[in-house]
Parts: sequence; C-alpha cells; structure tokens
Amino acid sequence: MSDTTDQVVDETTPVVEEVVEAAPEQEIDPVAALTADLQRLQAEYANYRKRVERDRAVAHETAIGSVLTELLATLDDIDRAAEHNELTGGFKAVADQIAAITTRFGLEKYGTEGDAFDPQIHEALLHDTSSEVTTPTASKILQPGYKYKERILRPARVAVTDPE
Repeated sequence: MSDTTDQVVDETTPVVEEVVEAAPEQEIDPVAALTADLQRLQAEYANYRKRVERDRAVAHETAIGSVLTELLATLDDIDRAAEHNELTGGFKAVADQIAAITTRFGLEKYGTEGDAFDPQIHEALLHDTSSEVTTPTASKILQPGYKYKERILRPARVAVTDPE
C-alpha cells in the first residue's frame, strides 16, 4: 500500500494567482548617464587639485618656518654684535643682507619694553613687582620673539613686572 496521498483541488475552489507588477523600466539615456559621470569626475578632480595646492602651500610655509627657526641663533648673535658696535665693514653688509632676506621671507621680530605681558607670545624668565604698573608688563626684553605668518617661531623672553 502506498502512503502517498493525492491532493485534489476542488473544481469549485477558485485558484488565485498572484500577479506582481514590475515597476516600469526607466529608460536610461546613455548620454545623460555619461554626462553625469563626467561632471562627478570633474568635481572630484577639482577638489583633489584644491586639496593638493593647499597641502603644498602648508608644506612650503612649514619648510620656510623651519629654515627661519634655524637662523634665529645667528640673528641673535648679529643683534648682540650690533649692540656692542662690533658690526663694521663687510660683516655689517652681510648682516644687513641676512636681515633683508629674512624680512622678505616674512620673519617678524617682536617684543618691546612696556608691552602688556601676554603668555601666548611672551615667555617670562624674571618676575618683579612695582607700583608703577597697573597690569602685568614686559618690563625688559631679554631675547626678542620671532613670528612667521602668525606662527610663533620663538616667544619673546621677558622680565615681567606685576602691580603690587
């Protein structure tokens, strides 16, 4: 005897067929698709070029800042020689050329006596109090500060006088 049973569909029972309607296929214009791809690639390339130029400018400024930082000790020696009137003849001409070149590159010397003390641009080496000042003041410049394009290469080393 067989264990199989036949399923009999009653002829009176309606058979329901599922009909799934597919979304109408959109016709893709190959010219429009290629134009969109080209525009996207052009925008990506333009952004890449801008990023590379920005990175190149930052690397250029960093390199110049590094060279100028290495020259600071020499500039200090030249300043000390000038203070002692030892800068004469050919040495004065060389010192003037170095000063002109560093100025042309954008090196700025800062720090004058009497400026308000700013810990962002000054380094306090000595401290004193006085009734003659009302705010912390850089009363003596021990070593000038240098900056290049708003970047501090070396803070000004100063003696600070606070109010009593």
